[in-house]
Amino acid sequence: MAPKYGFCCGFLMCLSYCLLASSLVRPSMAAARKLSALVEEQPLPMKYHNGALLKGNVTVNLVWYGSFSAAQRSIIVDFLESLNSRAPPAPSVGSWWKTTEKYHGGSSAVVVGKQVLNERYSLGKLLKTNHLKALASKPNLVGTVTVLLTAKDVAVEGFCMSRCGTHGWTRSGKTRSAYVWVGNSETQCPGQCAWPFHQPIYGPQTPPLVAPNGDVGVDGMVITIATLLANTVTNPFNGGYFQGPPTAPLEAVSACTGVFGSGAYPGYPGRVLEDKSSGASYNAHGVNGREYLLPAMWDPQTSACATLV
Repeated sequence: MAPKYGFCCGFLMCLSYCLLASSLVRPSMAAARKLSALVEEQPLPMKYHNGALLKGNVTVNLVWYGSFSAAQRSIIVDFLESLNSRAPPAPSVGSWWKTTEKYHGGSSAVVVGKQVLNERYSLGKLLKTNHLKALASKPNLVGTVTVLLTAKDVAVEGFCMSRCGTHGWTRSGKTRSAYVWVGNSETQCPGQCAWPFHQPIYGPQTPPLVAPNGDVGVDGMVITIATLLANTVTNPFNGGYFQGPPTAPLEAVSACTGVFGSGAYPGYPGRVLEDKSSGASYNAHGVNGREYLLPAMWDPQTSACATLV
């Protein structure tokens, strides 16, 4: 059976640890900056294990499981279409994604492929891990990446308890196809899987950031999709870039959990941009005037987590 890498088992544990740490020790801003700078100076090792990466054109198919409004779907599709667009101003989603070019093998150009709507909950509203693999096979297109998205009223095994999403792969003959699953945490665990757009479940209850597209659940999903998609193209079949044991690896973005801007420290996402008209927080421009908040990604050239701002 193909292994599955969870996000955010690492995200949830790191968030819990970081917020607990910040509740136990609340340094002054000056001390926090010194601590942050000290941490940023340390290189973060991540080894390439000489396996296949997803390079060239990478077709991403979408499976919408449950009820998603047209507005919610457009937020996510616009994000995916922003990954290779040069049109938005800097800092952009495209410039964030270009970091993946620094990994072995060159660029990964995301192309939005087939979309499947499963609005009748064909497998019910309580899904096991094996259901995710079955649903991810629905587009039946080998050699692609399928992104399975579950609605806010769908409970998934391990969701909110140990993960906000997962990536893994399926096999058809000799061909392996990668997949990603992400759930909408709006009503189930926004403090875990939609932070920093919702107050955390642990630590100091500081005001959350305003979601850039006005949807806490879906804006939180974008963070997880970005994380897992970057992890997938750089480690699709457990032979790419990762740190730690292969059964629970830290990958391109999961190695940088909780960092969205410069000066980030436990419980604080870092300095990001603010939309003057809406008050929303973001760090990347997308197509159609969109704004998104994207996590830091490990840069192979500097061996450090790189932020857009």
